[in-house]
Amino acid sequence: MWRRCLCLRDRWRRLLNQPSGGPTAIVRTGANIPSLSRAYAPPAERKRFYQNVSITQGEGGFEINLDHRKLKTPQAKLFTVPSEALAIAVATEWDCQQDTIKFYTMHLTTLCNTSLDNPTQRNKDQLIRAAVKFLDTDTIWYGVEIGSSTSIMGPNIPDRTREVLVSHLASYSMWALQGIEFVVSQLKSMVLTLGLIDLRLTVEQAVLLSRLEEEYQIQKWGNVEWAHDYELQELRARTAAGALFVHLCSESTTIRHKLLQD
Repeated sequence: MWRRCLCLRDRWRRLLNQPSGGPTAIVRTGANIPSLSRAYAPPAERKRFYQNVSITQGEGGFEINLDHRKLKTPQAKLFTVPSEALAIAVATEWDCQQDTIKFYTMHLTTLCNTSLDNPTQRNKDQLIRAAVKFLDTDTIWYGVEIGSSTSIMGPNIPDRTREVLVSHLASYSMWALQGIEFVVSQLKSMVLTLGLIDLRLTVEQAVLLSRLEEEYQIQKWGNVEWAHDYELQELRARTAAGALFVHLCSESTTIRHKLLQD
């Protein structure tokens, strides 16, 4: 356990000590983006270089402007999102940065970059398979048949169950599937992910259920100062961002702008 904490500490220090880069290098590596090249890896932080953040609607969707410069992805594509609500959420992420831009806290921006650049070149079927593979380690399910198991290998999943799940996931867009696969990789559970997206669970509940083994170890052996607390808060932040991303990519929303009068 202490070895793990030391690894986390060293990883965190390396993250903070990475050199700064350009404004388009805004995606950080992580569990949701495996095997990325170094060219796609972002800086951890850089000094804020803009004053105002605004949104404009273009032909390909909604764009983010940092002062008079259009935001671009790490692969130099124009940063465009499919809905105004998602654009507002991303713009808020950028506007909330203080004197230093902390790219590793900007999970919605990261997910948008991944959807636009698709650095791992995965298609819709590959995203669905990546999410469904976690079903083998889930022990409960609602709406379909699933067995139980007392073995570490987990229960056998009926073919019909997989077909129902694949069919359900296929109804989502590529953007939403990027968010679903991201949340699944955080919670390590397809069941908890869909429970969260279907609003049957809160973020706190889903994260707690995903950490049952770790919580048991903490109760038995005690909490390691800063390490476990940081992991918990970071997991909540990533999970909440992923769930919000899925909803903003899946739902039809209308933004009403108020006219401010003196």
